[in-house]
Amino acid sequence: MKALLKMVKVETKLFLRDSATVIFGVLFPTGLLLGLGAIPTLRESSPETGGLRSIDIWAPTALVFGMVMIAVQHIPVVIATYRERGILRRLSTTPAHPRNVLLAQVIVAFASVVVSAALLIFVAWLVLDIAPPTRPLEFVVAFIVGYTALLGLGMISAAVVRTSSAANQTGTLLFVALMFFGGAFLPRVLMPDLLREVGEFIPPGLQALTAAWSAEAGEITATAGGQPFWLQIAIMATVAVIAGAIAAKLFRWE
Repeated sequence: MKALLKMVKVETKLFLRDSATVIFGVLFPTGLLLGLGAIPTLRESSPETGGLRSIDIWAPTALVFGMVMIAVQHIPVVIATYRERGILRRLSTTPAHPRNVLLAQVIVAFASVVVSAALLIFVAWLVLDIAPPTRPLEFVVAFIVGYTALLGLGMISAAVVRTSSAANQTGTLLFVALMFFGGAFLPRVLMPDLLREVGEFIPPGLQALTAAWSAEAGEITATAGGQPFWLQIAIMATVAVIAGAIAAKLFRWE
């Protein structure tokens, strides 16, 4: 336990020194929401959205930017770098087993997305008058399960890539694909039926997060035939378990 705590402390310092990850993984979601909130038309309510503003509906989408980046880009790049430089191999001969590196990475990464989410929710409420999640328990469940599913996919990438460059390229492709199918780049209501149905199974489960944040926004963004909230949670949990098992099977220390 002491070795793990020391490793968490070290990884935290390294994370904070990585200014790009801190900016884009932790601070960017809030900055993006504030930037969009500065557009007057997005702050206007509409009868078509049940009196909600576009910025109210889009807030959960800003949140998942940080979740996806940390899980599928940051963690795989760090682990691939450690493998590429032989750090994991050398740690295997010391009391600081390389498993502690992975655990520390997971702990620090999760803490960073929690900070990112808390900052976004607080600033959204304080500056843009966006109400905090109306179903907090379900929101926490959707957040944790959705992030775990993302982490599973990220760990598959970390398990198979051999260099930091390859990890960065793979992470970028995953980021774009996950955000696209999740409806971050193109509103789900404008997607073809097939793409909308595929998006129901894609982490982090943006529809579930939206519904937990605001029932009204969830109803607006839900598509015909969309999966119920708890079924979406079950799907994300299944993805997390399967992806985690595949990552564990494929993972190599060197």
